[in-house]
Amino acid sequence: MTSREGSLEAPIRHPVDWESDSFSDPKELFDELKRVFEICNGCRRCFNLCDAFPKLFDLIDETPMGDTYEVDEEKFWDVIDSCYLCDICFKTKCPYVPPHEFNVDFPHLMLRAKALKHKTKGASMRDNVLSNPEKLGNFVGIPIVTQSVNALNQSKLGSVLVEKTIGIDRDAPKPKYYSSTARKQLKSHIKNPKEIINADAEPGVVLFATCYGNRNDPKIVEDTVKCFEVNNVPVVLSDTEKCCGMPKLELGDIESVQKAKDINVPELFQWAEKGWKIVSPIPSCVLMFKQELPLLFPNDEKVDVVAKAFMDPFDYLFKLDKKGLMNKSFKTSLGSVFYQVPCHLRVQSIGLKTRDVLELIPDTKVTPLEKCSGHDGTYGVKKEYRKSSVKIARPIVRKLESGEYDSFTSDCPMAGAQIDSIQTKGTEYFHPMSLLRQAYGE
Repeated sequence: MTSREGSLEAPIRHPVDWESDSFSDPKELFDELKRVFEICNGCRRCFNLCDAFPKLFDLIDETPMGDTYEVDEEKFWDVIDSCYLCDICFKTKCPYVPPHEFNVDFPHLMLRAKALKHKTKGASMRDNVLSNPEKLGNFVGIPIVTQSVNALNQSKLGSVLVEKTIGIDRDAPKPKYYSSTARKQLKSHIKNPKEIINADAEPGVVLFATCYGNRNDPKIVEDTVKCFEVNNVPVVLSDTEKCCGMPKLELGDIESVQKAKDINVPELFQWAEKGWKIVSPIPSCVLMFKQELPLLFPNDEKVDVVAKAFMDPFDYLFKLDKKGLMNKSFKTSLGSVFYQVPCHLRVQSIGLKTRDVLELIPDTKVTPLEKCSGHDGTYGVKKEYRKSSVKIARPIVRKLESGEYDSFTSDCPMAGAQIDSIQTKGTEYFHPMSLLRQAYGE
C-alpha cells in the first residue's frame, strides 16, 4: 500500500507512552519536534486553525534558508504554548496522521513537550489556579467569598486588578460562582451504586456534573437531569466526583491527571460494568474519558470500560429517538438557533447530534458553524493569548451577527461566554440542554 493510500484510511491514535524515559528526554523530543515541524512546513494545511501553526511557519520563514532545522530550539516553545490540544488538526486537516508512515500526531507531540516543561519548570501560580477549577470552586463556594469574587469579576476595577496581579485578561469572560452547587441542589440524585444497582434494575444514566457545571453553571446540570427524566431515563449522580483532569492535561501535568483518574474511574466503573451509560454536559469532559484517558492508561481495564460507557448527552437522546423512545411532546418552538459546534465535540466523530435533536422540535431551525471559539480551556482568558483568542472567534461572531437568530447555543458554555463577550448584537446564549428543556415547557 502506498503512503497516499494509507493517508485515506481512518485516523488511529497510538497510546501516549508518558512513563517511558524517552518521553521526557529533551534531545529525543526536539528531534521529533523538528521532524514533525518539517512535515508541517511542507504541507501548511493547518495555517488557519489556531495560532500555533502561523507562529511555526513564521519562525521557519524568518530563517536565512527557510529551513526548520535552522530555527532556534528555544523559540519552539512559542509554538508549543500556543497549542491548546483541541485535536482539530489531527481529526480534520492532517493527511499524515497514523496509519500514514509519517506518523504525525501534532497534539500529542505538543502534550509531550508540555509534560517536559511541567516536569522541569513547573507551572505559574496563575496556571496552577486555572488548572484546578475544583479547588478554586471549593474555596470560592464559601457564600461570603462567592459574593465577593463575583462582584470583583463583574467590576472594571476588579478585572484590571486581576489582570495585573495574575495575568487574566481584563476583557476575558469570567465565570460566575455559586455556593449552592448542582450537586447540592440535586443531592437526592446522588447514589451509591450498591443502593440502586441490582440484576432487575433497568440501567439508566450517570450524570458527570463537571467542575464547571457544579460550581459555575448549575442550571445546565439541572436542565440535563430534567430532559432525561421527561424521557423516562433514570438519572443518578455518582457518590464521588473529581475534576476530569482536562485542565491539568493542557498543562502537561499528567501525574495530576492520573490522580483524578484514580478517583473517578473506580467510582464510574461500578455503574458502567452494569450497563449504565455516563453522560456529561461539557464536551471536554466527555472527550477526556472517551479518548485521552484510554490513550494515557491503555492497560487499565476499568478505564476502557468507563470510556465505552461515556456518551455525549445528545448522542444518547438521538439514539433514543431512533428506537422510537424519545418524548416529542414539545410545548414550544425555538425558532431560529445559531449553533457553534465546539472543537472537543467535533473530534468525537459523532456528527451533529445536538442539531439533529433540537430540530425534532417543531418550527425550529438550527444553523451550525464548525469553527473554534478561541476560548479553549484556559487559553482565551490569559492576557498574552487574549488577542489571538478573539481573532480565532471572529468568524463565528461575524456569522452570528449576519443573521437573524432568536438565540445562539454551544455545547461548551465557556465557548458560549467567549462568543457573548465579543458579539455586539445581543443575541442571547443558552446551553442546548436549556433550550431543549424550554421546548418541553418544564
